Amino acid sequence: MKILRNLLDYAGRMFSPGKRLGIFYPLFEATDAFFFTTGKTASGSVHIRDAINLKRLMSAVVLALVPCIIMAMYNTGYQAGLHADVQNLAGWRGSILALLNLQPDSTNILTCLITGSLYFVPLLAVCGLAGAFWEILFAVVRKEEINEGFFVTMFLIPLILPPGIPLWQAALGTSFGIVFGKEVFGGTGMNFLNPALTARVFLFFSYPGAMSGDAVWTVHADAITAATPLANLASGLPAGVNWLDACIGLIPGAMGETSALACLAGGVFLILSGAASPRIILSVCAGAIFTALGMNILAPHFSNPMLYVTPAWHMVLGGFAFGTMFMATDPVSAAVTPAGKIIYGLLIGTLVILIRTVNPAFPEGMMFAILLGNILAPLIDYMIITLHSAKRQRILHDRI
Repeated sequence: MKILRNLLDYAGRMFSPGKRLGIFYPLFEATDAFFFTTGKTASGSVHIRDAINLKRLMSAVVLALVPCIIMAMYNTGYQAGLHADVQNLAGWRGSILALLNLQPDSTNILTCLITGSLYFVPLLAVCGLAGAFWEILFAVVRKEEINEGFFVTMFLIPLILPPGIPLWQAALGTSFGIVFGKEVFGGTGMNFLNPALTARVFLFFSYPGAMSGDAVWTVHADAITAATPLANLASGLPAGVNWLDACIGLIPGAMGETSALACLAGGVFLILSGAASPRIILSVCAGAIFTALGMNILAPHFSNPMLYVTPAWHMVLGGFAFGTMFMATDPVSAAVTPAGKIIYGLLIGTLVILIRTVNPAFPEGMMFAILLGNILAPLIDYMIITLHSAKRQRILHDRI
């Protein structure tokens, strides 16, 4: 590491402001910060020291995503293996498997992981390159440092997309999410919308055939697809899977969202590391449970099949678990006051069930619920702070 440190120090002279490559200093600084902590220190008693900073926070989120990433690759390969007797993998993915003397097999864990990686890794690379381009461009133009928040978005976007989405669409969605979901508002810490969800909602409305409908999950050529359980329920059909498979994640869906168990493991890690607020997580679950129970009571009076879906099923289907653990808890776009976090979480939990049940045309709902929560989060915090200020003023007035 000392050799690398010396090499970076030597290269840093060429990237210093005013030097020949000074315009690319943000790119050098990001590379240096990736391997080492900053060499800049502050002194004096006015500074607050804490065990967690932005770099550690983002690292914790990436580590928490590891179970979802592993499950995303495994389930993608597993689903491909289920259809291996109908249509073998086509295109370059099929060629790579042929070189490895493999074919999709749902009974072999290693084969499932390898097959799934042929979908996830290219998607991650494309989203990462597209996002990095815009992050570097804006940092260079603004003469600012590249923020570590980009790395989290780079992992989140592939996990909320179906494996069969064209790579160019993923790049376009990532570009929209980074530019219009974050950079136009000033970059990391200034955005009020979650960039990953902004990318997904753009793709949802721009290319609905690849993101929604009865065939959102494609792993084969010739349109061999599988409808998601939520799409089945919205159509009045059985979910097509049992609850345990849905909890583990052996179902069609966006790659990182299928396994509620993996999301739970990541969420526990986020809570223990201090990167996520348990108030938000518990509030989202509470709002969803009570709203779903209310819909179950009303179900006999209506013909809508989604009203019969129980809270237990809502929590393991679609993006509920993933959105609750990784999206709703985004410290930048979520509410920050203690009471505001509870209201914010209850709002999201209630909205996702209302969207799923009242309007079956959008059987997912979590994406819209979180984005609406993001929009209202500043207003929620403002109202909470205003009420507290008014209460303190009354107390002070009574004492006087």
